[in-house]
Amino acid sequence: MLVLSESNSIVKNFIGELRDVEIQKDTMRFRKNLERIGEIFAYEISKTMTFSNQKITTVLGEKNTQVLTDFPIIATVLRAAMPLHVGLLNFFDKSDSAFVGAYRGVHDKSEHFNIEMDYISSPDLTGKTLIICDPMLATGKSLEKAYHGLLRFGIPAKTHIVSVIASDRGARFVKARMPECKLWIGDVDDELNEKSYIVPGLGDAGDLAFGVKI
Repeated sequence: MLVLSESNSIVKNFIGELRDVEIQKDTMRFRKNLERIGEIFAYEISKTMTFSNQKITTVLGEKNTQVLTDFPIIATVLRAAMPLHVGLLNFFDKSDSAFVGAYRGVHDKSEHFNIEMDYISSPDLTGKTLIICDPMLATGKSLEKAYHGLLRFGIPAKTHIVSVIASDRGARFVKARMPECKLWIGDVDDELNEKSYIVPGLGDAGDLAFGVKI
């Protein structure tokens, strides 16, 4: 697991603005910060990927360089992850995409809930590098369901999971239940409240990016 906030970088500014209740009132800035963090994750993940030699011809000569061999498939857990997805695509600009509609069902009186999944589409994942992005990793249940739903489209060679803010419990759940996946996190919070929301977290990322749902 790699946590970006464990070392000082500009990403701390972006995460701080995502959390700030005053800055959150600017929905365009909220989306832009998610997008910028997605770009930073893409840059960091690219360091782990395979590159091949290529000769480039310029107007003045030739240069031997290395380029990314295979672009990953980027899967988004709708709807909150869409700006994060855009940031990853800005850097992995030749990537195909997958989309998963996974969300919390109705909470019962004891605040228990099931994860509902009513939509999924993906290209063939066989032997590919897969990146699954979801800005908030609370319990880990929706990510687990999304991941296993995607496996019906083929078994990836490598899977990376990207979340901006995770709970310690959610991160431990993913590492235990999906040890084959590499976890990339912006920042980790210690608590989940009685409704399984991350504390202090930032609130509902989907609502902050796109408006309150009914």
